[in-house]
Amino acid sequence: MDFATADLIDDFGDELRSCETQFRQYGGRAAFAGPVVTVRCLRDNGLVKKLLNSPGEGRVLVVDGAGSLASALMGDMIAAAAVANGWAGVVINGAVRDVAELRKLDLGAKALGSNPRKSAKDGAGEVDVPVTFGETEFRPGDWLYSDEDGIVLAERELG
Repeated sequence: MDFATADLIDDFGDELRSCETQFRQYGGRAAFAGPVVTVRCLRDNGLVKKLLNSPGEGRVLVVDGAGSLASALMGDMIAAAAVANGWAGVVINGAVRDVAELRKLDLGAKALGSNPRKSAKDGAGEVDVPVTFGETEFRPGDWLYSDEDGIVLAERELG
């Protein structure tokens, strides 16, 4: 898939939503796109691990960790499972860890920052619910497009 988010904004304008959060790029894939799956969790990556260990089918997991940098919601092992299971990318409103290893993986991975502390594994949180951060609502089934310029969302796949 070849796209630039700036060109998508130029071509589709008001049809798109643009996330204002300034994420850092951690994965080896700079540009990625796909249908959105959402998770809302705080300092617990049990649901993130469960989802990324299931078939991704080119989807993008959007994780609302409430902006907490207290512990990582994804590390290299969970990210490697995402690659093996066909996920296109992960956007985390929170932290990751194993940054040097994440760069080596063919996965889009954006997060606010990093923290070596691991999170709880209880599976607390919600899946497939609308989440909001960066003045943008991420809804399950929306299409997310991400590159070096940022993240845009559409209600449909853009051709």
